[in-house]
Amino acid sequence: MKIVVLGGSGLIGTKVVKRLADKGHEALAASPNTGVDATTGRGLAEALAGAAVVVDVSNSPSFEDAAVLAFFEDSGRNLARAEREASVRHHVALSVVGSDRSPENGYFRAKLAQERLVKTSGVPYTIVRATQFFEFLGAIAAAGADGKRVRLSPASFQPVAADDVAKAVADAALGSPLNDAIEIAGPDRLPLSAMVARYLEATNDPREVVGDPQARYFGARLDDRSLVPGNNPRLGKIRFEDWLRQPRAR
Repeated sequence: MKIVVLGGSGLIGTKVVKRLADKGHEALAASPNTGVDATTGRGLAEALAGAAVVVDVSNSPSFEDAAVLAFFEDSGRNLARAEREASVRHHVALSVVGSDRSPENGYFRAKLAQERLVKTSGVPYTIVRATQFFEFLGAIAAAGADGKRVRLSPASFQPVAADDVAKAVADAALGSPLNDAIEIAGPDRLPLSAMVARYLEATNDPREVVGDPQARYFGARLDDRSLVPGNNPRLGKIRFEDWLRQPRAR
């Protein structure tokens, strides 16, 4: 089966492509580097020809509010049009847990706009909402940096390994469309500030993490529901402490 993976050269995309190829499918990694740009439509018709499934794990090169919204809206519209013309049978989109609960966060607003386009595209779909990745903990620390301290909310946090996210996305691509969203999260839930402090300790970063309930998370104020899944999420198998011991964690 031919499966096109938009964003197939990124962190999640490369893992999804490998999983699908290992199962014997024709997995095509599509990105601007391979001549496919969903934001303009360039190369989409050629890439989607004969595809049964399209997986979209692409991400905006800019996280500025207007730019990220334009990225997901433009690519979403172009993808929907190209998929209908190619008679694609299943669209799988990677989104974010909490995208519907943090309107102050520009990235989350953009992901919610993307979800709306997927739902109204006319193409059968599955949305995989993931919590934050372990691999982003360094960037989260950098965003909260205040000199030699890192100020972060102590709100509940349940991140997941990129490998577990890729498995959930690949499994969704090989399943039937749900026309609904599923959630994937890690097996461990801790305060955001505590988990980042443990990450910094494990990576020999001397900065002190300060738990501050007023600290913003990329512009949004957090509570204990903001970044964690709802009832009955799918849980990854890789525990935080095990991931920290893996060489790529550093």
